[in-house]
Amino acid sequence: MNVTLEDGQRLAERAAADLEDASAQEIIQWAADTFGDGLCMTSSMADALMVDLASKVVPGIDVIFLDTGYHFAETIGTRDAVAQIYPINLINVTPLRTVAEQDRDLGPRLHGRNPNICCHLRKVEPLQRALEPYDAWLTGLRRDEAATRRDIGVVQWDRRKRMVKVNPIARWTQDDVDAYMAEHGVLVNPLRYDDYLSIGCAPCTRRVAPGEDPRAGRWAGLSKTECGIHL
Repeated sequence: MNVTLEDGQRLAERAAADLEDASAQEIIQWAADTFGDGLCMTSSMADALMVDLASKVVPGIDVIFLDTGYHFAETIGTRDAVAQIYPINLINVTPLRTVAEQDRDLGPRLHGRNPNICCHLRKVEPLQRALEPYDAWLTGLRRDEAATRRDIGVVQWDRRKRMVKVNPIARWTQDDVDAYMAEHGVLVNPLRYDDYLSIGCAPCTRRVAPGEDPRAGRWAGLSKTECGIHL
């Protein structure tokens, strides 16, 4: 299915309204029925919640993981375990430069000097390349995660990527997440049990203190709150 700008916008707006009260499984099924092989999903491997949900509806779905070169060992281990346990096709995507090449060309610790450029090179651009064969992608975005995500729809038109973005658990709360994961025995990145409540690249992620916003551990001390993939 080749989605044009105008058709994609109309499709996303209509689906967002029609599916606002649908279950996550129903939203994923709609996406699978609508886009077929043109549907993929992304996962940061903080947990396998979305992988569990999607693979039950679409066994063998392509799951894109952005291997930035800066991940915690636990995240890489979670990625490998997810690929073994769940019926998915894992696609490991890397930046055009290795970390060593980036250090050589742009200087060491770019993530500390200019995290926006670092995120663009190691996340935004690689994802753009990885998504080119698809018409739509599933994400695990939720409205309660951050102020920047409060208005996301269960289906959206991503103008920058010119494709449909589907957020099946947009309406879920943390309690909903915890209940589903406990009931279905979802695989979890072990860092979650060590107070890393939002897991990104190791240099830009810290533990979260009790009572802090779960995303306070990302880019701590900076005004940055998003890597640029979604906003």
